Amino acid sequence: MSTVVIRGARPYGEDAVDIEVTDGVITAIGTGLAIKDTAETVDAEGLVALPGFVDLHTHLREPGREDTETIETGSRAAALGGYTAVFAMANTDPVADNAVVVEHVWRRGQEIGLVDVHPVGAVTVGLKGERLAELGTMARSVARVRLFSDDGLCVADPLIMRRALEYTKALDAVIAQHAEEPRLTVGAQAHEGELAARLGLAGWPSVAEEAIVARDCLLARHVGARLHVCHVSTEGTAEVLRWAKARGTRVSAEVTPHHLLLDDERLNTYDPVNKVNPPLRTAPDAKALRAALADGTVDCVATDHAPHASQDKDCEWSAARPGMLGLQTALSIVVATMVEPGLLDWRGVARVMSERPAEIAGLPDQGRPIAVGEPATITLVDPAARWTVRGAELASIAANTPYEGMVLPGAVVATYLRGRLTARDGKATA
Repeated sequence: MSTVVIRGARPYGEDAVDIEVTDGVITAIGTGLAIKDTAETVDAEGLVALPGFVDLHTHLREPGREDTETIETGSRAAALGGYTAVFAMANTDPVADNAVVVEHVWRRGQEIGLVDVHPVGAVTVGLKGERLAELGTMARSVARVRLFSDDGLCVADPLIMRRALEYTKALDAVIAQHAEEPRLTVGAQAHEGELAARLGLAGWPSVAEEAIVARDCLLARHVGARLHVCHVSTEGTAEVLRWAKARGTRVSAEVTPHHLLLDDERLNTYDPVNKVNPPLRTAPDAKALRAALADGTVDCVATDHAPHASQDKDCEWSAARPGMLGLQTALSIVVATMVEPGLLDWRGVARVMSERPAEIAGLPDQGRPIAVGEPATITLVDPAARWTVRGAELASIAANTPYEGMVLPGAVVATYLRGRLTARDGKATA
């Protein structure tokens, strides 16, 4: 029997207590706990204790692009970012559209053991949008896939989308949609607006996202299925979600840290590190997304962690691949955009980074309260810390962070997965 006592931590930013953990389960919480001689003690004075974070949207690139990220390096980045579960997107090579690939991803995650790695299954074969992938087979595999997405591409055909929703309803699973009407974004390079026109970049209109979200909310309500909207980026999408939820539609949505903080003014430098899909929108869009996250219209934060090789970013804008790193900076961006301005308290952070994503994905042992009898899946955060982002120092193989050189607030000090230390003081422990 192993016992660890975390001394002086502040669950949800509230009063300091000691947290006793025995064999991976929280066995006591209180002040002045009696410490067994055999117990390990951890000084957490001044640190905020939160449930381990859950990321519904991570690109781990394995199999196929191990030069940019692997399940191992991505797991290290996740643990260092305070994550205890991540969902690995299906746009790998080969595509995760069958049981063989999703089981490989799941088993590699189990072998590494730093975070719970849950593979996301493709909705359509080869992400081509033409016929449904083996949804039932993936759901019944050892990976037990419950989240399906063609992320990177939209399931644009409404009949295919309807059939996918019908199948996943029977599987008690979720379709996560990359909302982008492809006929409206041919050649798109940036948010459609005055800035893109001045820079000579083809526009990606907001309505291309909003139209698909509206369509899919109507389909999900018609079918009675669950829909999840990936990387919401516009004020209009938030309005559609608010309308759909008021009608009882079973829809959830995520926002990325970069869409909370950054806007299209960053494109003035033509630096491809700022190229992402959907694109960075306007400052009013970012403000509206922060408000929507605060009031629950947008359910959670998801990183859309997207590592790229240097040759795919150190090139002209039009040739660059879209995407940016996110796992190790997510908590700090949420602190900067939501906590420091007073839009969320620490219980709110737990809701959007742990509890709601775990509920959406149906993870029974993640996003649990910090309470006696619960799994000791805990992230310790120093709210007073400030740190400087250096892409080369992050755990990912790639270094494409848009926050290079920024001084960010809040830092993850330690991460525990069911009582086992997976990261401490900037180093993964396995």
